[in-house]
Amino acid sequence: MKLPQLGRNLRDSRKRRFPGDNLARFAIRIGVSRATLQKMEQGDLSVSMEKYYQAGKLLGLEREFEQLLRLPRSLFDD
Repeated sequence: MKLPQLGRNLRDSRKRRFPGDNLARFAIRIGVSRATLQKMEQGDLSVSMEKYYQAGKLLGLEREFEQLLRLPRSLFDD
């Protein structure tokens, strides 16, 4: 399964936050191979979510990442 938008968001955020980094350099920052980062930027979920989280954390997006799959509270919740 692939989530292309997730991969595009990762690539765009990487380029904005670390404009001088190529794939290999950013991959080292998050502790993955260049090939794995390429898969991540394609939205390939064969890569563990932990690696996506590490990338998000480095990009300053851990709070947003932690909000994934969280339902908003409604007035009717206890």
